[in-house]
Amino acid sequence: MQTFMRISARPFPRAGFAALKMPSRIGLRPLKPRTNLRFYSEPAAAKGDSTKSGSAETEQKLENTAGTQENASTSEVADLKTQLAAKDKEVAEYKDRLLRSVADFRNLQEVTRKDVQKAKDFALQKFAKDLLDSVDNFERALGAFKDETVQQSHEIAELYTGVKMTRDVFEKTLKKHGIEKLDPMGEEFDPNMHEATFELPDPKKEPGTVFHVQQIGFTLNNRVIRPAKVGIVKDPEN
Repeated sequence: MQTFMRISARPFPRAGFAALKMPSRIGLRPLKPRTNLRFYSEPAAAKGDSTKSGSAETEQKLENTAGTQENASTSEVADLKTQLAAKDKEVAEYKDRLLRSVADFRNLQEVTRKDVQKAKDFALQKFAKDLLDSVDNFERALGAFKDETVQQSHEIAELYTGVKMTRDVFEKTLKKHGIEKLDPMGEEFDPNMHEATFELPDPKKEPGTVFHVQQIGFTLNNRVIRPAKVGIVKDPEN
């Protein structure tokens, strides 16, 4: 509300002008500046503080978020490392199984090959044993001939030669198929290949030496199918 003052046309007295010029004489005091007034810069400062506080909170949130993400990333890396270690272990186990399987298969192949070869080598074993009696009969037939009779009779000499040639061809055929004679005369006694039928002392020969072959033996591809029956020299101390 505005208050209007009525101005009089009457001239002011000198005292009045003096009063106007000297306000302190009539009890008026000059205005003093108030010190408790708030300046407009203080709200700006407060605003800045709040902005700084908000920025700090934002940075803290970002740091917390980054820390959380870092922790999550570290956990994921740890999980991946654990899974990788498990896979490596599984791969090692499968590799070991594969190597063992390959080794077993190769061993099986080798055993099968040897068995097949043995089956080929000794397929004639039973048949060869049946033929050995024929070889013995040839030896008996040739042993029945006497030297003086062969020399005196041409027919007997021819018969002797024919029997001997037949025996030689027969033995050659057996040898072609891996069947060989085992005649250990004068050799050291071997229980794996010989069968001792008797012992006699002989000071001229070493003890354990074969001095008589009662029946020759035979081998099939270096395997004894019939040991030789022999007489060996006896040790005089026993």
